[in-house]
This record gives sequence, C-alpha cells and structure tokens, in this order.
Amino acid sequence: MKYRDKRVLVCGMAKSGISAAKLLNKIGARVTLQDMKKREEIKEPHLLENEGISLFLGANPDEIVSNQDFVVLSPGIPCDLPFILKAEAEGVPVISEVELAYSLTPCPVTAITGTNGKTTTTTLVGQIMQAVKPDTAVVGNIGVSYSGEVERLTKDDWVVAEISSFQMEKAKTFSPYISAVLNISPDHLNRHKTMENYIAMKERVFEKQVEGDFCILNYSDEVCRRMADKTEAKVFFFSSKEPLTEGIYLDGDMIHVCWNGINEDLISIHELQILGVHNYENVMAAAAMAIAAKVPLETIREVLKKFSGVEHRIEYVTTVDGVDYYNDSKGTNTDASIRAVLAMRKPIVLIGGGYDKGVSFDDWTKLFPGRVKHLVLIGVTAQQIKESAEKFGFNNISICETFKEAVDLCKEKAEEGDCVLLSPACASWGMFDNYEQRGDMFKEQVRNFAKQK
Repeated sequence: MKYRDKRVLVCGMAKSGISAAKLLNKIGARVTLQDMKKREEIKEPHLLENEGISLFLGANPDEIVSNQDFVVLSPGIPCDLPFILKAEAEGVPVISEVELAYSLTPCPVTAITGTNGKTTTTTLVGQIMQAVKPDTAVVGNIGVSYSGEVERLTKDDWVVAEISSFQMEKAKTFSPYISAVLNISPDHLNRHKTMENYIAMKERVFEKQVEGDFCILNYSDEVCRRMADKTEAKVFFFSSKEPLTEGIYLDGDMIHVCWNGINEDLISIHELQILGVHNYENVMAAAAMAIAAKVPLETIREVLKKFSGVEHRIEYVTTVDGVDYYNDSKGTNTDASIRAVLAMRKPIVLIGGGYDKGVSFDDWTKLFPGRVKHLVLIGVTAQQIKESAEKFGFNNISICETFKEAVDLCKEKAEEGDCVLLSPACASWGMFDNYEQRGDMFKEQVRNFAKQK
C-alpha cells in the first residue's frame, strides 16, 4: 500500500491513533487526526501540528470524510458510526490501525487472538522470540502501538502482535505467518451484537493465511477446534484435556510435543512459575508458535522456566495478616475470572463488577459456593451479578459505592488462611481509565495495609 501524498484521516487520539498519524506523516501522507475531545482537552496539540499533522477536534468528521483517500480507525471506535458508513458508501477505504501497520511491515508476523490469555501468551512468545531475535517487536492490544514500531523494523526482524476483535473489524489484507486463536467465550457482545459476529472477527486473524503459514488452535475448545476447517494454513493443535497424535498437549504433569518430527517432553508444569490449567494452555500455545518459527526446544524451555507471568493477571501482590492478595484486574470477562477463581487454593474474598458488556455472569457465579467466602461488588453490574449469584444459593454479598471501600471491606472480611482476589469479570470503563489503573489502585491500597503493620 502506498500512502505518500494521500489524504488520510486518522480517527482517535489514543496511543495507536497518534502513532498511526505520526507514521503516515513521516512517509509523506497528508494527515488529519480527529478526536471527539475538544482542543483544550488535548495535551500539547501544537506539537502534532508542528510536525505537519492537521487536527479536527470536538466532532465527528462527517463534513471532511468524503475528501479523504483513506480512513484509519483506532480500535476503540465503533465501526457503525455514520461518518464511517458514509466513507464506505462513497468508496473511501476504511482500515484499522493494525491493518495500516501490517501493510508497512517488512518482516514475519506472529498474531495471537482469543478471548483470554492473549497478553500472557503474547508476552511469552515475545520473550522466546527475543531470545533468538533480540529486536523482535511485541505490539498491539498488549499496550504497545504497532504503528509506533514499524519504522525501525527490517526484513530480518520479527513481530509478535496481540490482536483484539476490535482491531480485526477493518482488517483487509492482514495475514500473519503464524496465527493463534487461544479460546472463545462470550465477550464484547455490546459491540459485536452476536457470538457469530464475535467469532468471525477472531477468525479474521487466519482468514488470509495461505499454504506454508501456520495456525495454532486450542483442541480443547470446540469453537477453536472447528476453525481448523476454515484455514489454508498448517494447523498445530494444543490440548489440556487429551493426548494428541499430532500437536502439543498436557500429559499428566508434563507438556509433550509430537509434531513435525519432534516427539519429546518439553517441560513439567512444576518447572513453571505460573499456575493454573489456563496458563498451561498459554504455555503450550506459545511453545507451538515458537516451534513453528523454528526456535530450538532448549531455548523455549529456558524462557518458559524463567517466565513469571504478566502484571494484572493473577498477580500475587503481598500477604497481610496471613491473607494473600491477588490482582487479576485483567479479568475483564467471565471466562477470565472463572480461570482466576479456579486457580485459587484458599477461600476467596472476591471483588467483582464494573462496566456492562452485555453478557451473562451465571457460569462464573455458579462456582462461588464452596470457593468464595464473601463477594464484594462495585460498578453498574453489581446488582446483576448479585442476582446471578443468589440463583445458585450464594448470599454472602456486599455492594460498595467506591473501589477503596470495596478493598477495605475485603480486608475486614478476610481471615488468616484466606485470599483476596480482584477479578471483576467486567471492563473497568466508567470507574477507571483502564484495567491497569484499577489494578494499580488495588496494589497501592493493599501495600498500604502492609505498611500499617
């Protein structure tokens, strides 16, 4: 794709939008950067203008979209807005920021998607690839703008990208050398409307792959397993529930590889620093991608042994008065929070609730009896979660107005031998800027408990 001298409208002034605008500007496009925020709400807008980027602020760009050669969308922007429909009706191509970055990438791309485990798996694949290719770029939904890394890449480098369903909505040619779909469960239905639409967005990660590419799929997830018939890439399955004649699987306490001439144990789960079957699946997926990229097994083993997980994902914070505190703020949907609850080995005082993404909480709350000692709820979904839990006979529930109040109440309810788990099963929007801020506030408050001893 050639962008020089093209008029390009970039929508959204978060990290990915600003990076996309700067990238396009540097390669000679005539860039307009749009955001619904007013000028006084933007930090130092003149710096972008000094670089030659025009700003269109405080309104949707309906009046200028027809004059553009391309429109680039940040992932947070819904694709059914009138100005987007107008652009497409008038023949103006609308692409995602990931599509833009991919179209300018000179090296192989590994792309990881799925409902849960993306950040852990992407981080792990990134560390494995950096062991053999130190300049590997780890980008995407993980919090590092793909567009911000493109300029430094050469044909000898590698990209490891965490890909969300939002980022795939306007992907046109995106086709990684290695793709992975980790699992599928209901999420973001407020945006995608149906599970069929949501799954279709996940499938786009391998839609354009060809023979000679690789697609890593979860054999233990029925939806993922059926995806094998929809790709031309060579499928490499991983399984946590049953042995495979070809693939990578959990055999008792051992992860075993039987694929493409390899037939040997890779690593024992007791050699890993991360806990839970969901994390063993992440390890297998990461190892499969690395094997497909021809990374030696011994290098993979060395990185797996050192890997201690990612921040905000079942992250141990500290122990206060014999109570362990865990930050799982990245548990932004029920499936992720189910995994966190099942990973705990002690009675749980649980913080849940937040932004409403239009999903049922029943699969999560039915696990509470016998596992959760007390449930502390926050956010707009508090009442919905309370009613869901009560259906399964769980009634030890409190609703708090503020997050601080919720964490303080957990300290009051927890006794020696318990654990306090922040795993909201909901997005953070409304009360927090993002899940990182929510997790950081939790950790700060918990560490203050320790300082008061």
